[in-house]
Amino acid sequence: MTPLPELTAENTAFWNGGADGKLMITFCSDCAAAIHPPQLVCPKCWCETIESKAVAGTGTVYSYTVNHQPWVPDMQVPFALAVVDVDDAPGVRVTAEVVNADPETVTIGQRMRVTFRNLDDIWLPQWEPMI
Repeated sequence: MTPLPELTAENTAFWNGGADGKLMITFCSDCAAAIHPPQLVCPKCWCETIESKAVAGTGTVYSYTVNHQPWVPDMQVPFALAVVDVDDAPGVRVTAEVVNADPETVTIGQRMRVTFRNLDDIWLPQWEPMI
């Protein structure tokens, strides 16, 4: 069983954007800073006018790990988790499972695109290599 996040006013767009195939990132309407994880107030200028926008859904692997430990029953191992610098959202990194690739082939600097896995009312982002 995958633990799911609690939906809140600030994070619902991020967790539900996958229903439309969109990676939704929060931006400040005043200073245009990308904010992740989503927040109700901009940490740079303290503006309270925040909006979620769809970004390209592509990025570059900043770091990754290959996990060989099954943390919950029936967990398939090994699997890779990648921290990806998101294009169109300077300073934002999204950590998610890498899919549609051998975990041992993930590399720093590799280009990725987002896909989504639907569980209940949550759309979990996942990364897959761009070919």
